[in-house]
Amino acid sequence: MALLLLWETAPRLGLVDRTFLPPFSEVAAAWWELAADGQLADNTYASLVRSFSGFGLAVAVAVPLGLLIGWYRPVADLLGPLLEVFRNTAALALLPVFVLLLGIGETSKISIVVYACTWPILLNTISAVRNVDPTLLKLAKSMNLSAPRLFQKVILPASVPVMFTGIRLAGAVSILVLVAAEMIGAKAGLGYLINASQYNFAIPQMYAGIITISAIGVAFNQFLVTVERRLSSWRVPADG
Repeated sequence: MALLLLWETAPRLGLVDRTFLPPFSEVAAAWWELAADGQLADNTYASLVRSFSGFGLAVAVAVPLGLLIGWYRPVADLLGPLLEVFRNTAALALLPVFVLLLGIGETSKISIVVYACTWPILLNTISAVRNVDPTLLKLAKSMNLSAPRLFQKVILPASVPVMFTGIRLAGAVSILVLVAAEMIGAKAGLGYLINASQYNFAIPQMYAGIITISAIGVAFNQFLVTVERRLSSWRVPADG
């Protein structure tokens, strides 16, 4: 609330140029106008479809692969050098490559989201598996659990907290990278809305798009936190 009050008063008092940072009330009015004429809903829907599609594909690929690499050392040794190369290559640096190879349509935008989201999920999943409490593993092995049951009863539950750290990071990345991708050759999406508003000098609309992205990011992160708590409900709190 204090931030919104500062945002409202600073431009009106001349502390900042209201041409480039209009009062919050003007941004809110612009947001309402975009919502009323359907522009906000259409662009938000386009972004969410791309972002969630890429995020979902990344989870489907990175979690099983991370479990495999984390558990089987030969697989880690085989793929390690390749992973090091790609994990240190920023997704946005490869955006022109994705556009050249896949065009400016939906495929390139979803693909860049998949690429960007894969690494935090994959690396955190690998770390989660490798750092499972050895005592738990010894106890499970002493009960003669088969490999599938060991994964189901010990590895997966113990890996959930660290794994979800990567998933939550990927959730934020999926939105941020997509917005940047939508600024190149897109005809819909929140990134397109922000970029078009900037070029048309519709500054309140630009900030309205930015606020919408921030709200989506917060809501998506809270959803992932809720899912993590459900999956980790078996854990005993540290102060318990």
